[in-house]
Amino acid sequence: MNEDLTRDTPVVHTSGQQHRETAERLTKAIHEGQRTMPEDRPLLVCKPNKIESWRVFKIMSEFVEGFDVISRCGLAASFFGSARASFEDEVYKDATELAGRLAKKGFAVVTGGSAGVMQAANKGAFEAGGTSVGLNINLPDAQTYNPYLTTRFSFDHFFVRKVMLAYASEVYVYFPGGFGTLDEFFEIVTLVQTKKIRKVPIILFGKHYWEPLLAFIAETLYRQHKAINKEDMELYRLVDSVDEAYDYIIANVSC
Repeated sequence: MNEDLTRDTPVVHTSGQQHRETAERLTKAIHEGQRTMPEDRPLLVCKPNKIESWRVFKIMSEFVEGFDVISRCGLAASFFGSARASFEDEVYKDATELAGRLAKKGFAVVTGGSAGVMQAANKGAFEAGGTSVGLNINLPDAQTYNPYLTTRFSFDHFFVRKVMLAYASEVYVYFPGGFGTLDEFFEIVTLVQTKKIRKVPIILFGKHYWEPLLAFIAETLYRQHKAINKEDMELYRLVDSVDEAYDYIIANVSC
């Protein structure tokens, strides 16, 4: 009877042992992803016909390595905005100044690592002697790193990169940008709205750019269709100057 009980009783692992085993599996997955990844990687379609094992391993490796990068940042501020030089010069100057002031206050500045607003923010942090992080994305039309990074990492998968950006910081600052900037803004607002992440300062910088979108949210989403609650429009703060953004961030970052 004792032999049967021993054979049927599940093995109980200590938390330390579980962590070591998990780390070993993930390490193996990283190496497997790097080893099996084809040089010419096909695009991920909406619903793949088969599971490509190399892609699963590559996704796992990006999560592990990405979390390792952001875990070293400590207090951080994520900056979003256009990769293009198509907005007024003041937009980029403000991003540089705000990032520099936050870096001097001890914030690591995290961006997508490329040009435009991202480069401006990284430049501000770098020149202030702070930590300047770039989480880039590999694209068919190469998106290069800007020269103002102290830490950098590149992803193949947008959704993995978005997770890293969503969990990297204690404050999120959105300058004018395109689809990517809007995508990241609604991602963070939705995560806070649904309590998937704790409430953090979400800054929209530049009234001229953001007011039309906020008017649409207030009039169409809220008043006409009740698709959101009134308090959802309090999840973000619209500012129009570096001083206003900086003061709000310092007063509201809770970590």
